[in-house]
Amino acid sequence: MHQYIVYTAYGWLTLTGSLHFIVDVVSQYLRGKREPGLETTLYYGLNAAFSLGQVAFGLLGLFLAWRAMHLLSETPVLILSVATALGWLAITFLFMEYWEPKFNVGIFCLLIVAAFVTR
Repeated sequence: MHQYIVYTAYGWLTLTGSLHFIVDVVSQYLRGKREPGLETTLYYGLNAAFSLGQVAFGLLGLFLAWRAMHLLSETPVLILSVATALGWLAITFLFMEYWEPKFNVGIFCLLIVAAFVTR
């Protein structure tokens, strides 16, 4: 059970990070929804860094799950994942006004806690 939850957690993070980048950065840029300026630069920078960070961390987690599942059962790695998830959750509450990133990171938090409990 632990193995499936770990794959689901990091797969979820990779999927939602990719979709967040496509929806909030690429599609808005291609449609020209925001006028050029400092606020637009900060918006694209925040969302690009946030989503691509999730994709990178999710891919790293999937790679570790595929090659060395025993590492993802260790307490320090799970605590690092929880700390990362709480950091992303703090970023969403402080800097993002819409609810979707909060929801996605919240699900990742729950999955990591479930992985911690089922190890």
